[in-house]
Amino acid sequence: MARDQKLISFSGRMVIVGFGSIGQGVLPLLLRHIAMKPEQIVIVTAHDMGRRQAEAAGIKFIKKALTRENYRKVLEPMLGKGDFLMNVSVNVASIDLIELCREKGALYLDTCIEPWPGGYTDPKLSPSARSNYKLREDALALRSKYRTGGPTAVVTHGANPGLVSHFVKEALIQIAKAVKHNADKPKSRSEWAELARNLGVKVIHIAERDTQVSTVPKKIGEFVNTWSIEGFISEGLQPAELGWGSHEIEFPPDGGMHDFGCGAAIYLTRPGAGTRMRSWTPLEGPYHGFLVTHGESISIADYLTLAANGRPAYRPTVHYVYHPCDDAVLSLHEMAGKNWHVQKYHRLIMDEIAPGGIDELGVLLMGHERGAYWYGSRLSIDEARRVVPYNNATSLQVTAACLAGAIWAMENPETFVTEPDEMDYERILEIAKPYLGEMVGEFSDWTPLRDRHRLFQEDVDTRDPWLFKNFRVF
Repeated sequence: MARDQKLISFSGRMVIVGFGSIGQGVLPLLLRHIAMKPEQIVIVTAHDMGRRQAEAAGIKFIKKALTRENYRKVLEPMLGKGDFLMNVSVNVASIDLIELCREKGALYLDTCIEPWPGGYTDPKLSPSARSNYKLREDALALRSKYRTGGPTAVVTHGANPGLVSHFVKEALIQIAKAVKHNADKPKSRSEWAELARNLGVKVIHIAERDTQVSTVPKKIGEFVNTWSIEGFISEGLQPAELGWGSHEIEFPPDGGMHDFGCGAAIYLTRPGAGTRMRSWTPLEGPYHGFLVTHGESISIADYLTLAANGRPAYRPTVHYVYHPCDDAVLSLHEMAGKNWHVQKYHRLIMDEIAPGGIDELGVLLMGHERGAYWYGSRLSIDEARRVVPYNNATSLQVTAACLAGAIWAMENPETFVTEPDEMDYERILEIAKPYLGEMVGEFSDWTPLRDRHRLFQEDVDTRDPWLFKNFRVF
């Protein structure tokens, strides 16, 4: 794809809700690859961040926090048939915006399914009620509520959730080739699930290690991160969630099951930011990361489920294992020590990131004939700065996925509520790959049992190395 190649023309209006790191980072990509004029775009955001950038490009900038009470009054005049709403905000309910877009005939995309404020952390709600599982079920329920469908509404299409669902499909194809599994490329959901089962995939980690470093050290009482601080804190304080595999033997002692919906996932009665897991990436090797809840943990597990007699005959265990930049780890440690009270000061690091850092984001498929296989993006801060402005390595992996999802929605404008797993993975990767740095696929013989008894005897289950219990860090 040429640097300034236009991939599609768009004649409608585009409303971008939220203009933090992702909104600012996706804007130059939209203008670069979608044939539209700056005056077609309007930004609605609660903060002044990015105002100078937007106005320098000739784009209307409205500082207005959207609330449950005012979102219709603010957005209705800006939306009509054939327009597009890109929701990259926090604390603005995705489902309400999807319903508004359906009424108006506008396309929609978000990077996660957001509730109104308190939906993630209200202690009056049960862990199940403040889970991503619940938010996903509410979004999918719109399909039955509006049986006649509506304009395309792509949900959870950032890097993860989003891009990683497409990585899983590419990884399955590559594993099949490596083990000489002769099967046609899957064309349906059930065929993808059958391929995963036939290959023996038991566990899928979204395995990410961010090594970007700020030239300004974290201060006491400050939360530092390479992408949305509000977004990271919100998901870190939600219950840890994971897709629950059919091979699992022992249910977690702190686990809980939902009494509604697809049944593909469980939760733990502890925050994701306080739940550590073992995983592996090619550059980092073995590492400890956080089991932070993400929509892909549920949607991938659900998509790859094969049912028999009303029960899962096959389903992999799926979850995120995230090692953010080191300053973000320190920030989480400090916040945990304050019993999850958030620091007063927040700093999103961008320009002060030192050269050389990398965000290694991919999917680790385990349990098959070759053991483990990681496939994903290895993107450096240097490459991110070279190819597009207003991005670091972490944000560009998200904004490239937003661009690809928006173009796919324009090309497929009548699919109503659509998850990443249901989209054309080859088309998405074709658009996003030029911005993902080095794409890497690597096999490994690593298991979570390696070296576990070197210093101390540990409580592990040797019947199967790929059991959830063996990945947990206590």
